[in-house]
Amino acid sequence: MSTTAKKKSGSPAPPAQTKKDYQTDQEVRWCPGCGDYAILNAVQSVFPQLGIPREKFVVISGIGCASRFPYYMNTYGFHSIHGRAPAVATGVKITNPELEVWVVSGDGDALSIGGNHLIHAMRRNIGLKILLFNNRIYGLTKGQYSPTSEVGKRTKSTPFGSLDRPLNPISLALGSECTFVARSVDVYQKHLMETLKAAAAHAGTAFVEIYQNCNIFNDKAFENFTERSVRAEKNLELEHGKPIRFGADGEMGLHWAGTHFDIVRVADVGEDAIVVHDTGAPHPTLAFALSRLEPPQAPMPIGVFRDIEAPAMETRVWDQIRAVQKQRGTGDLDALLHAGDTWEVRG
Repeated sequence: MSTTAKKKSGSPAPPAQTKKDYQTDQEVRWCPGCGDYAILNAVQSVFPQLGIPREKFVVISGIGCASRFPYYMNTYGFHSIHGRAPAVATGVKITNPELEVWVVSGDGDALSIGGNHLIHAMRRNIGLKILLFNNRIYGLTKGQYSPTSEVGKRTKSTPFGSLDRPLNPISLALGSECTFVARSVDVYQKHLMETLKAAAAHAGTAFVEIYQNCNIFNDKAFENFTERSVRAEKNLELEHGKPIRFGADGEMGLHWAGTHFDIVRVADVGEDAIVVHDTGAPHPTLAFALSRLEPPQAPMPIGVFRDIEAPAMETRVWDQIRAVQKQRGTGDLDALLHAGDTWEVRG
């Protein structure tokens, strides 16, 4: 559903907004050079372009460096508890489906203590826009390894190297039946803003992983594909309806080998052998295979992996409420509380 389609027909267009409308008087307090600044800039730049009244936005965060986000957004907001931002946001969205509810979380907050809440928010297809800031480290607590840290990562909590296999957030989202799954990078401002716009236009759960550099505790974690000297060879920008190609001149591409992607030279196999990206494919097999690609063996896919239509949870909830009210009436809370068997507690 487009953002325009969400507006009530005949309602007056909201007054034009600017980025400044979404800035607060709070001092932005992240470490100098943190990737969070770039993400904040992108969000504050995109919101005015969506044609939605400012009072319709709610930004909800958990705990971590990213959790300061609501203080810096001149919207309604809530700084909730560790890992529970999707649960709080679920209550807000179901209670008032007209609100545009955005969740801001980090890889530790969302995938460790909050993993269960994140999974169920996505499988229910609640109309939340979930931004996962992934820096592959615990930044707020000063540099412990996180659920997305690579094997062998030396940190304060893993001085001899992490033994855990990391979670893949995109694979997790696809496996949770999320209806919109995307990835971008803090320093790719144009790409990030276009990805946020696509997420905003989606009617169900929109999950966006954003690679975010922590220059204090995990600096240059993504330089193997973000450095300008390697971007052409190591970035694979997904575009719906277009062949999946990369390289300085698009000379490389992906060929489906039945169970996995082969990286091929287009000139060797022909254009017809290159997979055409389809974000609306009913089955997530190819999207999942794309999520498994990463440097150094393969380029890093960025963009929208999946974007399918399905009834949003809040719509189904209110449809059910109206159906029950039509059948049984609006009900009487006092009668409900005094109905049926009562228990007598004896000492």
